[in-house]
Amino acid sequence: MSLLRLCAFPKCPTGRFVLETGVGHVFKADHCCSCHRIRNVWGGRLADKPWPTFRRCYSTVIPKKDEGKKRLWEQSHLLDVLEARIQQLQSDVVLDFKHSNVQMVKVHPGGRGNTPGRGDILKLSLTSKKTGTGDLLTQKTHSSRWLEKLKHEKWNKAKKQMLLFQKAQSKVATSQSSKSHQMLQSTSIKKISTAKKIKPLGKQQQVRPMALTSKQKVPIVATPVVKEKSPKDELLEAEMVEQQWTPPEKLLEDKEGNRYEDAQLSVRCYMEASVFVGDVDQAQRCLNSHHRHLSRRKLLSISAYNIMLRAWAKRGSLNQTFRLFGMIEEAGLKPNISSYCAVLECIGRSSDSSRVINRCIQQMETDGISMDDLFRLCVFRQDEREMVLRAIRTVQPDFQPQTLAGRLLCPSPLVHSFYTERDKAQYSKLAFGETELQKRFARQLAMEQASCVTIDSVEAIKPVTEQMAHMRELLASQRVHWRKALLQALKDSKLILSTSNQKTWRMNLYPYLCLLDNHEYVDIMLQGLSNLQPSGESLLLMAKELGTRVYNKFCIRQKGHSQMVDKLGRIYYEYLQLLAKDTPATDVLPRERWSDLEGQFSTGPSLLGDDTHWPHVLVVQLGTFFVDLMVRELKVQNDILSPNEERKLIPVLYHMYTFRSNRQVGFIKPHPVLTQMLSGAMETKLTFDSYVMPMLCPPVPWTSPQFGAYLLTPTKLMRTVEGAIQHQLLLEKCQEHELHAVLDSLNQLGNCAWKINQRLLDMIISIFNEKGNEKLDIPPPVTEAPEIPRFKYNDQSYTSTEKAHLKREAVKAKKKVAEMHSLRMDALYKLSIANHMRDKVFWFPHNMDFRGRTYPCPPYFNHLGSDVTRAILLFAEGKPLGPHGLDWLKIHLVALTGLKKRSSLAGRLEYANSIMEDILDSADNPLTGRKWWINADEPWQTLACCMEIADATRSPDPTVFISHFPVHQDGSCNGLQHYAALGRDVIGATSVNLMPCDVPQDVYSGVAQQVEEFRTRDAEKGLKIAQVLQGFISRKVVKQTVMTVVYGVTRYGGRLQIEKRLKEIDDFPKEYIWDASHYLVHQVFNSLKEMFTGTREIQDWLTESARLIAKSGSTVEWVTPLGLPIVQPYHRTRNQLLKSNIQFLSLQISHDASQRPDTVKQKNAFPPNFIHSLDSTHMMLTALYCYSAGLTFVSVHDCFWTHAVTVDTMNKVCREQFVSLHSQPILQDLSTFLLQKYCSGTPGDSKHKKFLEYWRMMQLLAKVPQTGDFDLERVKESTYFFS
Repeated sequence: MSLLRLCAFPKCPTGRFVLETGVGHVFKADHCCSCHRIRNVWGGRLADKPWPTFRRCYSTVIPKKDEGKKRLWEQSHLLDVLEARIQQLQSDVVLDFKHSNVQMVKVHPGGRGNTPGRGDILKLSLTSKKTGTGDLLTQKTHSSRWLEKLKHEKWNKAKKQMLLFQKAQSKVATSQSSKSHQMLQSTSIKKISTAKKIKPLGKQQQVRPMALTSKQKVPIVATPVVKEKSPKDELLEAEMVEQQWTPPEKLLEDKEGNRYEDAQLSVRCYMEASVFVGDVDQAQRCLNSHHRHLSRRKLLSISAYNIMLRAWAKRGSLNQTFRLFGMIEEAGLKPNISSYCAVLECIGRSSDSSRVINRCIQQMETDGISMDDLFRLCVFRQDEREMVLRAIRTVQPDFQPQTLAGRLLCPSPLVHSFYTERDKAQYSKLAFGETELQKRFARQLAMEQASCVTIDSVEAIKPVTEQMAHMRELLASQRVHWRKALLQALKDSKLILSTSNQKTWRMNLYPYLCLLDNHEYVDIMLQGLSNLQPSGESLLLMAKELGTRVYNKFCIRQKGHSQMVDKLGRIYYEYLQLLAKDTPATDVLPRERWSDLEGQFSTGPSLLGDDTHWPHVLVVQLGTFFVDLMVRELKVQNDILSPNEERKLIPVLYHMYTFRSNRQVGFIKPHPVLTQMLSGAMETKLTFDSYVMPMLCPPVPWTSPQFGAYLLTPTKLMRTVEGAIQHQLLLEKCQEHELHAVLDSLNQLGNCAWKINQRLLDMIISIFNEKGNEKLDIPPPVTEAPEIPRFKYNDQSYTSTEKAHLKREAVKAKKKVAEMHSLRMDALYKLSIANHMRDKVFWFPHNMDFRGRTYPCPPYFNHLGSDVTRAILLFAEGKPLGPHGLDWLKIHLVALTGLKKRSSLAGRLEYANSIMEDILDSADNPLTGRKWWINADEPWQTLACCMEIADATRSPDPTVFISHFPVHQDGSCNGLQHYAALGRDVIGATSVNLMPCDVPQDVYSGVAQQVEEFRTRDAEKGLKIAQVLQGFISRKVVKQTVMTVVYGVTRYGGRLQIEKRLKEIDDFPKEYIWDASHYLVHQVFNSLKEMFTGTREIQDWLTESARLIAKSGSTVEWVTPLGLPIVQPYHRTRNQLLKSNIQFLSLQISHDASQRPDTVKQKNAFPPNFIHSLDSTHMMLTALYCYSAGLTFVSVHDCFWTHAVTVDTMNKVCREQFVSLHSQPILQDLSTFLLQKYCSGTPGDSKHKKFLEYWRMMQLLAKVPQTGDFDLERVKESTYFFS
């Protein structure tokens, strides 16, 4: 029973309600005086603020008094029939009804305009005609035709179901026999629609059978059978089905049943936005309208009702709060902990009586919710926590919220020693004092509150010419006009939308246009205009960027509105005591320290927010509105750059259509006038969103999937395709301690401090401003692009062949110009950010993709970037080289050059010593000397290493030289290493350096050698293409294909890779490129099949398992050895039409979990994704144990970085954790998990096609590939495992 009913009917002696002549006498039967007094008090209060929009939710107008008795029973019977009809519409499978709990409503004599009070709702027990009608219902009424119509409809439905399920009669008839335990999901009840053509339903559309309780016995008829069953038999059969049928887990539902599809999210976001801007009435109208209509009520979940509960609680309106509880019960939902929290907050603000508070607490205890759970699990804003506490202390003055005692450990055995053996841990601290870190926090907070930052462009170094100054003046004056035009247009649009918003419940964009100040929206639009490429941008991408900026600004403003910023500062200042160098050492992890501090600073608002994440559709819709505004309002004079006879305003932006992959897409293109002004001005300022910049202080540690990284900017723990939320929901369903190892590894990576190599940066900027250098990966300006051929298509002097050739050349030239502009701007952004941070220390917060692979959050400038970006990054903390550090620098230098790959470490060191003159010359005269470094594979990193070696060798004592340079250790084809370890394949393990060897084994050279043997054999047989390829097969030609075949590259993709390598060979005959690439890709695959037999078996098992799982209607899920849940987001693509003023957008959505899985993508992606999840697990384990050993550690997937002095320690930890990881029964655990998830029962009909598919899947999942006899312990002795 809901809180509404508990408050309406306080505990008192019960009795049967006696119905007399008037409805007003109903409540006077068998009740004590206290009941009448409380009901009268609350009835008067609830009548004070009626909801005119709620009138249709209750009964019709009461007739005149002299006809009261007759019309009363007509109403009661009609309500009975209507409720039966409602249930029939909601669940078409229920063919029989036995009704109880029909709600009667007493309407105020004043007429239709007044609404019922809380005390007027009566629970009246009635029974239907079929189950034995009472004396009161035997009277003849006009509603008998409704019963006849309902009976007729039920008979027709039963008839249709008989025809649809006649093939399943024998199975159902024997459901109580010995085979009854074999019923599975394939025999579950499905919705049958009689209005439209029946379509097969997917997993997400199956109906959950109704639960049977002692209070409500509803016979569930699975299928009509010929033999009539007694009600008792039907009930037993339904109970059996309920016990055996396991409902499929829904990826778009959280633990409380809240749906997260776009439609549900849009409703909640609209209500939250309306409440935020103060329009609570509009949010309530939206809720009422959806609640009133059953077709729209399915878009509401308990979270939607909680939004309004909190809104009215903030105003202290207990009247509205109780009404919402009535709506929750009417919707068939169950209040959750947030619902009760809102009620207690409301009571705390309104100072209500203790009786209602006690009732609320009793109902919470009945639902298994403790008062400590309220303060531990609920999210509070502003003074909400204090209001809830005030209400509770009204009845329990000594109550004090208690926190959970002790810490739960991560259950993975791989990290047991990391969490339990802390006495030997040497957690490193930052090289900064507490005061310095506090100043850095203040600067970062200010930057995020501004939500954007403006920096100097590296092109500002150029001298300003007269033409540049003129263009800048023109741009500045035009931006003033554009700002005024956009501001006025935005005000006008809001005025129109506000009018329509008040007249109807329908959702529009008006609340979202009120979240920020008008000038902030204009700033966002003008920033988008400045960032627009000369070649234009797709409407969808541009709209997404604008909408995302609005969302980020709103989230930051929301956190300020909830008053959590001050609390964040207090907690962060205390947290810095763990990291600062001038504070005592401790054995507490950053995540644990932050969680402890949140418990200590429990008062006030919560740091974690619970607002709904805007769906992708909403973001695009909002962004499209702004793009339309820009296209309509931004104008410029046509003679602004050159004289024109007819002076007029022309649009700055044009909306046009273009084709991409045979699809017509909307495109926004700037006018050439704007392009000329921007290129001629060469503006010295660049504006970025705050999350694009590295952090100026250590990131907030990840403590849960919802909280971590930036101070205020919203950040996802798991980055996914825009709009895919099943990963986040899967994480939130995990127990907190299950993700501790994953969160701690991300915190360790994010706490690494960085600084800029200023000497190298200045050199790169100088080359960048001097027309770049493509060989050194510094893109030239667009002015260096080839000239686009110009010709008149109607010119008769050209033949059709010449015109076609010129057209192709023009298209090629335009494509080249667009590519050069894109590369140039990318380099400009990276170098400008690096130049802005040149004197600062900064941090990169980390998150991960859905496979667990980690990435820095700043997108432009980070250590996962190109050779240029990596070269200018140094560790902020320096460490002495020690006895072997200089040797590791030299070995690392040789590895960067790409030379001596088959040489031992001693051989590489000897080679480095032999070329010391070149190394020192490169360091001293990089651009004027012999330039030895330019020919290296990674030239800029090679040069940076030359400079570090030169500084170290020239120091008085190289062993004490403080080095900030990161030394890399790369895995030897890491994907094949994991496959070889999984299969215990001796030959494969030897090829990828799992087996100790004197010199490193190069799998790429081995494959190239074997392919050459195949080619020689075919050439001797006279195969032409094999003869042509003589002398052209090298390690470089096959490397990319060998590297990516383990990650799922197909023969088609491999052919394209080899084709690209062959085109780079000047001497290779171009006419044979296609035949040669087609031939070589087959030989590479054949070579790998011979060298890695165990790998191919495991890969085939994973592929076929995923195919059968996807074919059964499920997406492939698994859990990594560290406990990270993973689901593949590949579903059948659906098109969603998004209407807007500028154009109708067709969104192709391939991640919608309500669609059936894409079988091809699921099966092709499972092997590489599974291996990616293993290499990320290995990296996380290495990160955690390196942190425990006091090392600085970062990674670029399978490339690990540390100081030169700690390379040996990192290598030892890396090998130990690889052995520890693969000592677990990974494939067996995967098989067990898949069997438990997808094969938890047995279909009943052994002759059915689905049974055969199910049986085949079960057999395959249980058949784990056999493994070889490779000894994993040998990996610990392998020098070149990572080198």
